[in-house]
This record gives sequence, structure tokens and C-alpha cells, in this order.
Amino acid sequence: MPTTTPQAPRSLGFYQPAEWAPHDAVWLAWPSSAELWAEQLAPAQEAFTKLALALSAPDERLEVLVPDAAREAEARAALAGANARFHRAAFGDIWLRDTAPIFLVDDRGRLASVSFRFNGWGGKYVLEGDDRVSKHVAALAWGSPFSADWVLEGGSVDVDGEGTCLTTEECLLNPNRNPSLGRADVERGLGEALGAGHVLWLGRGLVNDHTDGHVDNLARFVAPGVVACMEPRAPDDPNREALEAVRRDLAAMRDARGRRLEVVTLPSPGRVLGPDGRVAAASSVNFYIGNRAVVVPTYGSPYDDEIVERLGALFPGRRALGVRADAILTGGGAFHCITQQQPRP
Repeated sequence: MPTTTPQAPRSLGFYQPAEWAPHDAVWLAWPSSAELWAEQLAPAQEAFTKLALALSAPDERLEVLVPDAAREAEARAALAGANARFHRAAFGDIWLRDTAPIFLVDDRGRLASVSFRFNGWGGKYVLEGDDRVSKHVAALAWGSPFSADWVLEGGSVDVDGEGTCLTTEECLLNPNRNPSLGRADVERGLGEALGAGHVLWLGRGLVNDHTDGHVDNLARFVAPGVVACMEPRAPDDPNREALEAVRRDLAAMRDARGRRLEVVTLPSPGRVLGPDGRVAAASSVNFYIGNRAVVVPTYGSPYDDEIVERLGALFPGRRALGVRADAILTGGGAFHCITQQQPRP
């Protein structure tokens, strides 16, 4: 059975708010490893910079991890003029959605965080420092730190802030994460740690997704009772079957308040190939919802403009901005994967 110490956050009134709730900050890590990124390092830094500058605002601070003085100088130069703070920290790579803590709030104006165990996405990518990022970030951020003694990555869950959690069987029931936990155990753990006691299960994720089907590549809450997912448009879309199943399953689901989900669709980017010629796990829903902007990954797909326009319509009052994510995608994800929001209590 999953455990959270010293007490479960939910028992003290804490819960994970929806991503569209106001943030104090967003946590990021500067792309730094020439060994990991090779010729994609400079393009990844360029995409990171566009994302960060779009999110930086007086009411949303950038909290940027850097490994050393040289990389800090690079990041400071790239983000000159932004509302940013820089923190020296050891980390393997930039996927803070999965390696940083998940931040929580309560109705008394308090902030907390919960750090889960991290095992390199089921042992596939074990990088020095990644398993220490969560508690380091929790110590840097003010608030009450909690620890959960089981494996969970932040990209594997999406919440509405009202008690509902969306996830996938492929990831959270995968024996490479928590082999001794069953569905009921995971649901109990999510309720205790995130305050989301009503769990909605999708099946499998995108082709060649290194994360084993993270839900932030499949479907996202965009408002209470409203979920966005992807529809395949191109005849050769490699994820047609999986995406049609996601849409069908969501349409039959109800949230924690008993509402039948309203399902809105965005075009899938279709068949996107990586530098190695293999199908990449490109997703339209791996966007980040900032206080003033929604940053949308684009891949040179014929549907890029429509995706950005439709997302903009879902978030009135925020600017929807499409940013090419090809370079970030070579590392296995997109913009939601490299961000972790710190909500405003």
C-alpha cells in the first residue's frame, strides 16, 4: 500500500489545484548536457528560451535550475529581462514535470509539496541527480514538504482541482513502477497525496512514448468538467486507434462532482518523425497553461495553426502561443514535460 509521510496531505486539507489556477512561479531546468542533447542542445535551449520568455510575467516567476556557473551564465543571458531566479542544483535532465515535486495548496492560504520516488521512468533512463531533484526543489520553495513512498511522475496525472484525476493504465499500473500496487492501491495513494479521490483511467498512450503512456500526452483538463484530447486527421496517423479509444472512453466518464465530461478535440499533429526516422510521440495536448499565456508545442504539422487557435479559444484572457518543439521532442517530450507550476495559495 502506498504511504505518505509524516501525514497524508489530504488529511491536512491540501490538494493539487488545476493548472489554470493562478501560479506564483514555474520551475524549469536549463538544457545543459551536451552528452544527452548532442547537436540538439542549442535548438533545445532556443525552444526553452521562447517558452520561458512567453511565461515570464510580474505574477509568474521563472525558477530555473542550472548545474554550474557556466550554464548559469548562459541561462541568464538567454533570459535577460525576465522575472527569473536561478538555482544551482544537480539534475540529470530537464523533465521537471516528472522529477520535481507536485505542489499543493489548501483553503487556508498555505503551500505544500509532495515528493514521490523517481526511478527513471521504469528504469529506462536513470540519470545522476534526477532522483534528488524533487526534495531539492521542495527545500528551495517555501511550504510544507511531504514525501510519498511510491513511484509517480507528474506527467502521468492531470487533475481538475475538484477531486478528479485523469491517468492511464499503461503507466500507473505498469510493473516497472510499483509492481506490488494494484489499481485500488494507486487510487488510494492519489487521493491521499494529491487530494484527488476520483480517478479516471484511460488505457494506453502514444506510439514510442518513453514514459509508458503519460496522460499529459493524451488528454488534459482545460476547465471544470471539460477535457481536451486529440483527433486523428491524417490517414497515416500512427496513433489513430489509441486516440479514438481515448475520445470514446472520455465521453463515457463522469468527474468527481458527477458531471459527464465535455470532450473537446484538437487535431493530432499526425505522423512526426524524429532524427532517427522513427515515429516520435508528438502531442498537441502537451501544452503549459501559464497565468497569461498558453504555450503550445508545434511540429511543422499542417494542423499547427488550427491547434493554437482552438486552444486559444479554450482559454479566453490568455494568449495562445505556438512554439516549435521539435528539438525538445528529441529528448522525449514537449513543454508540459519540462515545466512544473507552483500555485499561488
